[in-house]
Amino acid sequence: MPPTADPAVGRPPSLARRPAYLATQVSKAALRLLTDAFAEHDVRPAHFGVLATLDDLGALCQRDLCDRLDLDKSHMVGFVDDLERRGLVDRERDDADRRRYRVAISAEGRVLLAELRRVHAAAHAPLFGHLSLEQVETLADLLGSVVQRADLLRLGPADDRTAAVTADDAPTAPADVAVAP
Repeated sequence: MPPTADPAVGRPPSLARRPAYLATQVSKAALRLLTDAFAEHDVRPAHFGVLATLDDLGALCQRDLCDRLDLDKSHMVGFVDDLERRGLVDRERDDADRRRYRVAISAEGRVLLAELRRVHAAAHAPLFGHLSLEQVETLADLLGSVVQRADLLRLGPADDRTAAVTADDAPTAPADVAVAP
């Protein structure tokens, strides 16, 4: 049965079957929940994304972080500055290209990230708690597929990007793993 608009909210029924609209609404709700939950730790969802990405993939240059998280480079500098100031990441010149900086999660960053992962799960419970584990996994699989397609449209085929990546820059996780905050 297709969803219908809740008269109390007034959402238009013509949008109720539009995946992009629905994904945007879920994203906004999740962002609100995460922003509130992370505030206690003086962290924003983007900070969590940077820490999780560095923990998953190892040290990366800031441009690679921008690409993997679909964040503007002008914002990334501020996020990394915030995290570095708190001792949660280390930023060093890239030995292969002295014009670039590589960013790595610190031991303190890993400790905070472990707590933030618990906070993240608890914050999403009001939004996804009514779904079964199987439904959540199916939703994540479907959204992951769409995110991979969006990355392909945004960045082009991996082969085109791989030519510019040195062995030191190569991710340690499989290429088909989508990383998103």
